Amino acid sequence: MSLEERIGKDHPLRKVRQLVDGLLKSMDGEFSQMYSRVGRPSIPPERLLRALLLQIFYSVRSERLLMEQLDYNLLFRWFIGLAIDEPVWNHAVFSKNRERLLNEEVTQQFFARVNQLASGFMSDEHFTVDRTLIEAWARQKSFQRKAGDGTQDGGNFHGEKRSNETHESKTDPESRRYKKGKGQEANLSYLGHIVIENRNGLIREVMSTQADGQAETDAALLMAAKIARPGKRVKLGADKAYDRKDFVTTVRELGVTMHVAQNNKGRRSAIDGRTTRHEGYRMSLSKRWLVEKAFGWMKQTGGLKKIKLRGLDKVGWLVTYTAAAYNLLRIKTLQEKFA
Repeated sequence: MSLEERIGKDHPLRKVRQLVDGLLKSMDGEFSQMYSRVGRPSIPPERLLRALLLQIFYSVRSERLLMEQLDYNLLFRWFIGLAIDEPVWNHAVFSKNRERLLNEEVTQQFFARVNQLASGFMSDEHFTVDRTLIEAWARQKSFQRKAGDGTQDGGNFHGEKRSNETHESKTDPESRRYKKGKGQEANLSYLGHIVIENRNGLIREVMSTQADGQAETDAALLMAAKIARPGKRVKLGADKAYDRKDFVTTVRELGVTMHVAQNNKGRRSAIDGRTTRHEGYRMSLSKRWLVEKAFGWMKQTGGLKKIKLRGLDKVGWLVTYTAAAYNLLRIKTLQEKFA
């Protein structure tokens, strides 16, 4: 019996595999330039990308365990395209291909093609932006003085004033100590930012940054510029953290109307009655739960709650790829719903 016969006709991965087949087929030109011309035969990039999609879909916590699953899991072999008796590759292949194959450029192309498939389900007028905290793969003890040689005891920091200006992680220097709010613990972290469209909750834009106070508005400004459409007013919802006068003014100059939740506590909101009086403003605020749904899936199922890669480039790659995986599942569901 073949692997094709072992997988149920109504298995949810069948539709996902059809979508992925078409996406990877459209990237043949890019992949053909990535194969090494020397050394041992390369693992096809398509197989690596398929395997990493399975890791996200099934919350496999490491690439070593992913390869263990791939050795005996017939469903995983079928999705990737391995024969039932074909040997699997070593888990170190992923690490060695981070720069050449599994990089931000390739992932952005993959994400863009996923969104081309989703274009019929996406609104081009109503969006929501938000950011989430992604805990870095580094301990608090690694956060030591920049001037030091790294040999001091990082565990003895009680009573010591530590900040990102004077200290850095010796494990992941690009991570930053950051806390979500007053009274909460500060952890070494990155920030993930997304813009979703408000019709079906698909992710339109995604990016990652270091964790600091200005990153959320800077990233939102860059993504707002991408969704702006000349001659058409676009609406962008956000929570109170984005209620800043300079940010709202700059976004409006791009032709994007900010539907920000008002922050009137001890200050004047950048949003006044000219915006809040409209029904569209209330509708934008009522759709903010869609962005939390996407973040919840990406962190709990996709494994971004505490990321296992180090460095902003690698973190950005995985955040973008996880967003593409989320959209793939949403497209499958929407296609079945409207079939």
